[in-house]
Amino acid sequence: MESTSTSTIAQSLTRAIVEHRLLPGTKLAEQKLADHFGVSRTLVRQALFQLSQNHLVTLEPARGAFVSTPSVTEARQVFAVRKMLEAQMTRSFVETVTPKQIKVLREHVRQEAAAVHRADVTERTELLGDFHVRMAELMGNDVLAQLLGDLISRCALITLMYQSASAAAHSHEEHEEIVQALARKDAEGAVQLMIAHLEHVEQGLQFEREIPSNDLSMALSSITL
Repeated sequence: MESTSTSTIAQSLTRAIVEHRLLPGTKLAEQKLADHFGVSRTLVRQALFQLSQNHLVTLEPARGAFVSTPSVTEARQVFAVRKMLEAQMTRSFVETVTPKQIKVLREHVRQEAAAVHRADVTERTELLGDFHVRMAELMGNDVLAQLLGDLISRCALITLMYQSASAAAHSHEEHEEIVQALARKDAEGAVQLMIAHLEHVEQGLQFEREIPSNDLSMALSSITL
């Protein structure tokens, strides 16, 4: 039971970070979190440790836990890894792609378009990241899906800090082009589109932007187990 509670708290906080409701640099006070979730500080501490293993939270001696603030160097490294990983994933996906898988991806892209049109930042952010994880899941590769999920969680912090406002719409359009290439079974075209897509996202990062800040009490109002 204790393990389940810890995992659930970690998932709730991860979602809040990925959906930009907990911003980089936010101090994660153990007692406030314990009170909010109705659990012991021990469970909160364990959940924060889990998030620190995924680089979403930074634990500082004598200061406590904070939502991580990725550096420019880390941002570039994350995108370098994603390009290597997702290029091979895309090539492998084409080798075994089925009409049913294409149908799932097209429906996902349709949902992205709706979220972009509604200017629903929370859903849009989640769907744009999940597109990449969905490809791994459709391949039946749980390890790859988990690795990508961790990387994309880190990217959510990076894009929150550095991404320009118009980038989401461009990402959605590029996802549409990738799906079209996958449907044609155009392996090289799909790989080139995927790499170009990730490069465009990276190039759209504005590293001179001021880092946003937030108050934990305000953010917790929208977080539930």
